[in-house]
Amino acid sequence: MSSYRQIDSPLGTMLLRAEGMHLTGVFFAGQKYYPANVTGNSGEASPQEAAVLERAALELAEYFAGKRDAFTVPVRFAGSPFQQRVWQALRDIPCGATASYGELAGALDLPPTHARAVGGAVGRNPLSVIVPCHRVLGTAGALTGYAGGIERKRALLRREGVGPAGV
Repeated sequence: MSSYRQIDSPLGTMLLRAEGMHLTGVFFAGQKYYPANVTGNSGEASPQEAAVLERAALELAEYFAGKRDAFTVPVRFAGSPFQQRVWQALRDIPCGATASYGELAGALDLPPTHARAVGGAVGRNPLSVIVPCHRVLGTAGALTGYAGGIERKRALLRREGVGPAGV
């Protein structure tokens, strides 16, 4: 069973999802892959899920206020083993830094020809902001797709002091 909580952010409403003692989803309203049939806060959160949702909300508020650059809320990934490897590698890109899809493939010991597959996994990241898929850029620093929208990606990068081409 999953529990949900909506929060407000400078970039719009966000939906948080917890399962047990882990955060399993962070989505911007209207984002691609937004969970179906979810309208807001669930009133049936277990004490563990309520604590995880509260911690995630606090850490995100601190992030947007410029008081946090890394997240400590426990997360759990639900995806293929390949997707999970990519999502874990995203967590290694520090705040204020970026990587290309090819560089991310290299960090996973994959040839550059796997950049497209890496990009597909990046695009399916279920933990926006917490797992920083917004830090992955196209060739020569170009802003490329972001499930939450390019304007949000641009705003997140600016919040982190990153100025790639096009930001």
